Amino acid sequence: MFRFIWRSTFCPGTGTCIHTFFTFYFPRMAANEGDEATVSLVDVLEEDEELENEASAVLAGSDSEKCSYPEGYVKRQALYACSTCTPKGGQPAGVCLACSYKCHEGHDLFELYTKRNFRCDCGNGKFEEMRCKLYSDKDQLNTENKYSHNFVGLYCTCNRPYPDPEDPVEDEMIQCIACEDWLHGRHLGCPVPECVELQEMVCESCMNNAPFLWAYATHLAVPAATKASPCKAEGEVTNEEGDREEGKNTTEEASTSLNNQGEEKVKSNGVPGCKRRHQEMEGGSPSKAPSECRLMELGGTGTERAEFGAVFWPSAWRTKLCSCVSCKQKSYAEAGMSFLLDESDTVLAYENKGKTTEQEQAGTAEGRDPLMSALNTLGRVQQLEIIHGYNDMKTELKDFLQRFAAEGKVVTPEDIRQFFQQQQNRKRRRANAGQYYCS
Repeated sequence: MFRFIWRSTFCPGTGTCIHTFFTFYFPRMAANEGDEATVSLVDVLEEDEELENEASAVLAGSDSEKCSYPEGYVKRQALYACSTCTPKGGQPAGVCLACSYKCHEGHDLFELYTKRNFRCDCGNGKFEEMRCKLYSDKDQLNTENKYSHNFVGLYCTCNRPYPDPEDPVEDEMIQCIACEDWLHGRHLGCPVPECVELQEMVCESCMNNAPFLWAYATHLAVPAATKASPCKAEGEVTNEEGDREEGKNTTEEASTSLNNQGEEKVKSNGVPGCKRRHQEMEGGSPSKAPSECRLMELGGTGTERAEFGAVFWPSAWRTKLCSCVSCKQKSYAEAGMSFLLDESDTVLAYENKGKTTEQEQAGTAEGRDPLMSALNTLGRVQQLEIIHGYNDMKTELKDFLQRFAAEGKVVTPEDIRQFFQQQQNRKRRRANAGQYYCS
């Protein structure tokens, strides 16, 4: 699902704090404007916590202070494309998290989520006169970087921006783990299963570029979701109930063969619920290379799957792929899919790394908190003004929301607007009161 990462630009004065609260409250409140439904304070706080966790998972896996260029082609990192420095029609380029903060502050950026095997382009030959402020000694081009239309703000096979002001249809976007493009659910050529956040998707184009994956899809892929069991695919790798009896026995034999080679046993009754923890998704370590080729074994079962549409895969499906020498050379390498055998390649592994890093830094006094980092660059007077302004608004907002909690009321969009309007009015009065004129 397409994720947005909310970020505030830090500047002296209390304006930054107000902007931060606008960022966290208004996008969700405005979504309900015009509807009769309102949002409770508990809902707001829970959603804020979820968004902060998602943002931390994506951003904490990347360094926010040092340019990633010296690390070479980073296995996975958060990336941005700057339309201010590299406008449409020019050469596409990507910049790391730290450069998006330090070198492109105030610019128009496309948030690309994460990309694999990419080296920061900031300040290289694609940026004309602009140079990286964090690491200037860079090659003119990073020849191994791969670019797509995402770097100019376009997505999916429809080649449209997201959000699309001309598209009246509300549709989630899902990232293909192979080409890493984002596609609308309605353009995948297949139904989107439930619990999609627990699965990986390979688009039809990438499936055709790596045709050997169709053989695995017959036995391992997520079957079409049903009303009776929308999460059935999470615990099963065989065909779902109701399939034709013809070919069913051979499919079960193939699945059993996979299990006998040290894989997770297929469940025949009962399936785990949708709300599984992410940590459980990558459970178990990849199996050792089998003595025989699993792909050849699957190809001899006589069962096939229609080769069209995107394919959704259940958790830990990569551990069931063949890792023999022949497959590594002829299948994965030729199709550019060697990353499928790397358990640390997944977005989940990257997010877990980010969470671990953030937890380790939480014990330090300052860590890499953007507020503290920005305060250290300012003078003492400015620091005190910002801290006092932040504490004042924090206290006023707490008092404002406590009235709703005490009376059991919900917080409406109009209530939030009224609070910030009062803050703005007070700020203007204080600014006007501090003006002096002399004749």
